[in-house]
Amino acid sequence: MNKRTLLAAAASLAMMAVSALAADDKPAIVFDIGGKFDKSFNESMYNGAERFKKESGIQYGEFEIANEAQREQAIRNFADQGYSPIIAAGFAQAAAVEKVAKEYPDLKFAIVDMVVDLPNVQSIVFKEQEGSYLVGMLAGLASKTGKVGFVGGMDIPLIRKFGCGYVQGVKAVRPDATVFQNMTGDTGAAWNDPVKGGEITKGQMAQGADVVYAAAGATGLGVLQAAADGGALSIGVDANQNYLHPGKVLTSMMKRVDVAVYNAMKSGKDGTFKSGIQELGLAQDGVGYAMDDYNKPLVTADMQAKVEAAKAGIIAGKIQVHDYTADNKCPAE
Repeated sequence: MNKRTLLAAAASLAMMAVSALAADDKPAIVFDIGGKFDKSFNESMYNGAERFKKESGIQYGEFEIANEAQREQAIRNFADQGYSPIIAAGFAQAAAVEKVAKEYPDLKFAIVDMVVDLPNVQSIVFKEQEGSYLVGMLAGLASKTGKVGFVGGMDIPLIRKFGCGYVQGVKAVRPDATVFQNMTGDTGAAWNDPVKGGEITKGQMAQGADVVYAAAGATGLGVLQAAADGGALSIGVDANQNYLHPGKVLTSMMKRVDVAVYNAMKSGKDGTFKSGIQELGLAQDGVGYAMDDYNKPLVTADMQAKVEAAKAGIIAGKIQVHDYTADNKCPAE
């Protein structure tokens, strides 16, 4: 073997080593519209990635989507560089994940809130209806008017799933309650419009709603603000948002996308990453409701006891919470 051949072989091995290092130790995350500091879904994913970085000492790649056209471009860019696993935030990135993952079968991908059926993709979905049921119970128990509201982001089955679970929880403790439901829009812009979120909330309060649940990404910040300004209570979503308006946020429906991201990154590092569907509900601590010093004065011991009993009943299978996405219907409405 001549010198030139040896050098070429060495270079090839070096490139393979770099590629392997990137694939094994360099995860990446592609945030969706609203940005990583939306104090909701994206930020929860960011927190999971930061936890991984702090514990492992490994930097991760990241990109914040500014428009829909950037989704595939961002995922492909990370794949070109050998990042793995590449984690995509939100259902809207499914087509991009599917396309790029097919082209890079040796890399690992994960997507939150949608199923992509490929051998190198981990699909992480949640039982949002279960967590929403619990916060719905708290809304029904806390309401003085018997009227509560729900403000969703983009009008899709996934967000209807939050709303349906919420209605079921409200009705479980207050069968005669009225639940107002409004969606912010039917495009991706619905996740990042706090002004419209506030306007919708004011409209619901004008009809008597004194507790309003937001499931709308960054749009929800406007919901929480309008409720606080108008003397109503709000319910946050995804991350614990109780601190945003202390004493005015009844609770937050926790959706542990931070744990999902951390686990995906860690399993990629440890070599235990598995493709397929992971569905996380109350039993897996994938959803829940937030209690802390900020909302403690708003939730009585009796209220919490009732919610905890329902939580145990759901986990045990004694209480069935209907999943809207199963048939696009909500029997409680």
